[in-house]
Amino acid sequence: MQLLLAIWGAALVLFNFPMLIVWDRDMMLFGLPLLPVALFGIWAALIGVLAWASERIRHTPGP
Repeated sequence: MQLLLAIWGAALVLFNFPMLIVWDRDMMLFGLPLLPVALFGIWAALIGVLAWASERIRHTPGP
């Protein structure tokens, strides 16, 4: 449960204004603007980490 709360907290920080301003540059990555690519990458990474954490929690023996 603490792992899921930590992931939620990381998502809150990563999608907050001060962190988003880091990605708001006049740059292109693979021909796409950097901000949407970064947002999609962060979102996809969070989904992957949540899937990993959910499987880890499900396979952990209970008390």
